[in-house]
Amino acid sequence: MPTSSASTTDSAKSASGGVQSLERAFDLLERMADAGGEVGLSELSASSGLPLPTIHRLMRTLVACGYVRQQPNRRYALGPRLIRLGESAARLLGTWARPYLARLVEETGETANMALLDGDEIVYVAQVPSKHSMRMFTEVGRRVLPHSTGVGKALLAGFPDDEVRALLARTGMPAATDKTIITPDGFLAALADVRQAGYAVDDNEQEIGVRCLAVTVPDSPTPAAISISGPAGRVTESATEKIVPVLRQVAEELSQALTSPGPAVQGGL
Repeated sequence: MPTSSASTTDSAKSASGGVQSLERAFDLLERMADAGGEVGLSELSASSGLPLPTIHRLMRTLVACGYVRQQPNRRYALGPRLIRLGESAARLLGTWARPYLARLVEETGETANMALLDGDEIVYVAQVPSKHSMRMFTEVGRRVLPHSTGVGKALLAGFPDDEVRALLARTGMPAATDKTIITPDGFLAALADVRQAGYAVDDNEQEIGVRCLAVTVPDSPTPAAISISGPAGRVTESATEKIVPVLRQVAEELSQALTSPGPAVQGGL
């Protein structure tokens, strides 16, 4: 019985030299994530441009592997096996970021951090401490609400105001200090300032005596931000003017490192 030509199957190589069916499967997973984690086949077909039979075949495979599950309402949702992959990738993300954070410490003298937006919370995934005897320390893995942090402001500045309001309604806005912004309108005004300035400031809002400057990592695979934090007496307005350009430059370089495909795989199967 003759076999199908490789050029006419989903396993055919794509224009980029990869396997087309793999590219399509991962594209569908990302589209599901963008849609909130649960979609119907017709929605995936409309957004991806792929025919329904192709999507159905790919989704069947993803379901069999545990990366997608079919709901009782016949819609498809991201599956639990993705959690393990995401947790491992998040840990590696912190490892990859450390050399860039170390450069931030060398150039600014202050503690450098990397944080992700995980659901409604900020989680710190990497830190390189300042060499000063008086320095800031945030435990890797620590989770905080975004409204009182520089990284939280930097990340949420990229979201529409209605989505930010919905998040704040879910989390509440407890005061960490008497400087913490505790109203949605006040926080949205702060986000407008972040968008205009291109960086975020936590001015004694998470901890009295501490200032933090933060920027997002452009085009990061998951919403991420880097920051420096230090005593308010050192992270002054004049220091901010020198630190922010360094933050932006390091964020851009980190973005390029995270989004590059990496070295080609040597050898073959």
